[in-house]
Amino acid sequence: MKASANKVMDGSTKYSAQSYADDPRNENVLISVNGELVPRDQGCVSVFDAGFALGDGVWEGMRLINDKIFASSEHIDRLYAGALSIQLNIGLSKDEILREIYKTTEANDMHDGAHIRLMVTRGKKKTPNQDPRFALGAPTIVIIAEYKAPNPAVWSKGLQLLTSTIRCSNPDVFDLHLNSHSRLNLIQALLQAINAGCDEALMLDQRGFVASCNSTNFFIVCKGELWTSTGLYNFKGITRKKIIELFKNKVGVVREVDFTLAEAYSADEAFVTGTLGGVTPVTVIDGRPIGTGQVGDVTRKISDIYREFIST
Repeated sequence: MKASANKVMDGSTKYSAQSYADDPRNENVLISVNGELVPRDQGCVSVFDAGFALGDGVWEGMRLINDKIFASSEHIDRLYAGALSIQLNIGLSKDEILREIYKTTEANDMHDGAHIRLMVTRGKKKTPNQDPRFALGAPTIVIIAEYKAPNPAVWSKGLQLLTSTIRCSNPDVFDLHLNSHSRLNLIQALLQAINAGCDEALMLDQRGFVASCNSTNFFIVCKGELWTSTGLYNFKGITRKKIIELFKNKVGVVREVDFTLAEAYSADEAFVTGTLGGVTPVTVIDGRPIGTGQVGDVTRKISDIYREFIST
């Protein structure tokens, strides 16, 4: 088959909140496909799978730190809430799915510094159509554990964001609190940023207020206060929640408020949060340097506090 115009991009070498340091150990990891551990190159699902054909499924990203899945109960609760909202029967209890995750990390002799992607779809279908009644029964459950450490180069320069023309959706159109496999609108926003030479997309809500980035939650620092959106139009981030709690307890005031792009431009600092990267600094938005255009002191402080928190 002739190659298309698609550009192949190695995520480990790009600047983003999801970029990571390359690790050769990942070439030989075993992954779990419906409970069976197989080499990563042999992990397959059917072309009739609802996740492949339609993006019909939910997922979670988790970190293994000191032999424990960080915030495991919160991640598993969010997974099951998402599955319930789309009437997807996972078929395993919360304890059973957690045991499957640990079975995968133990098979790979992983103890720390691993990132786990847990994906659950409606499973194989009789035919690839939208109707969930054509599902044949059992869901598809895939667990991928890889060694991933955030790319240190991102911290040396910070992320450059582009404000996308694509808005975060209302929950009655597409609920961002649901970790759905369907992410095309977010990918389109990211592509706009990449094509403009930026790292990630900043996205507004339907009213024009700052909402989130395409894969992370967004914060600004204004005169020592930490501002983030109200949460109505952004991801239900577990890292976001932890950062808000830690900042309130150890640093200062947090405001969950509507704020404009102009207020983001005039902020002293900015950063994003996510499972893999934790706290990732933002230094430029739409070609405008934020504050000094360097990683700020408050960003460094809350990042240090968060790293200490997750390692204890």
